[in-house]
Amino acid sequence: MKVALRVACLGMGWWSDVLADAMQRSGKFTIAACYTRSDEKRQKFAARYGCRPARSYEEILEDRTIEAIINTTPNSAHRESTTAAARAGKHVFLDKPIANTIEDARALTRACREAKVVLALGYQRRREAHFRWVKQHLGEFGRLVNAEANISRDRLGKIDLNSWRYSAAGMPGGVMLQIGIHYTDVLEYLLGPVAAVSGRFVRLVLPGDNPDVGSVILEHENGALSTLNASYASASEYYLVNIYGKERTAYYDMHSGLRVLRRGETKATSVPCAENDPIVEELEEFMRAVRGDGEPEMDGEKSTASLAVILAGIKSAREGRRVTLAEVLQ
Repeated sequence: MKVALRVACLGMGWWSDVLADAMQRSGKFTIAACYTRSDEKRQKFAARYGCRPARSYEEILEDRTIEAIINTTPNSAHRESTTAAARAGKHVFLDKPIANTIEDARALTRACREAKVVLALGYQRRREAHFRWVKQHLGEFGRLVNAEANISRDRLGKIDLNSWRYSAAGMPGGVMLQIGIHYTDVLEYLLGPVAAVSGRFVRLVLPGDNPDVGSVILEHENGALSTLNASYASASEYYLVNIYGKERTAYYDMHSGLRVLRRGETKATSVPCAENDPIVEELEEFMRAVRGDGEPEMDGEKSTASLAVILAGIKSAREGRRVTLAEVLQ
């Protein structure tokens, strides 16, 4: 029987709880310690998950029994906290986005590579059963030509303007970097790498200094075009991804599930997809990689490219022009 992976959670907030709950569902992790600067949050997390509230991050890094860090710190702290973990020989599961800048993303990726520790990024949406089904059947779609996606939530009256998540400094690009990146990743996962981006971002409903609505057009390397609309100003939560091929089209939305329409047919056929647990799956993949069994699906290099798509959209919106990924990555 394999021993559970001993981890420490860094940065207490709502997403740290989501990941901790997933680790408990898995049963393959031991949450040994936690640290955040707020003593109240630290004590609350420790009580809920039965772990030690460390007095400092250094205390965790010096603990040789802890094998990995589950890092949900603010984007701007990813480089320093992940690099410190790598130097201490700790593997890192890091919540997306990898950083706010390409420089920081490359630096923390390099630190993990040089220290020979595993770096995995949390991109759970691509793992949802409906998108896995489409990926497995792409060969039946013929040439992929177009896709459209929407990821929307209602955040009116629900945001904390003191939180880094809702400030331009802490989350550049606002809604597009915070949740839109999930679906730009899905679009890349299904249609292939992006070569250039055109973007528009506005603030329409929410207070603060960050966009709450964004739209991007992605030019994929294979010639296909895709669009994504992301919003924090909608009436309700909504997810949609439609993939158009020369021989098949796949339609997905959160209310109707996955449907497929074949060339020559007039009615889409429902595709039953068993509900899976994407967050548990990505954490267990990380655990296996730490044990020497395989590599993370989203590593530092791939996550840096994913960040570049959003940064290209931000630059496009600011300068009113099409921006290539090569320009952002140079």
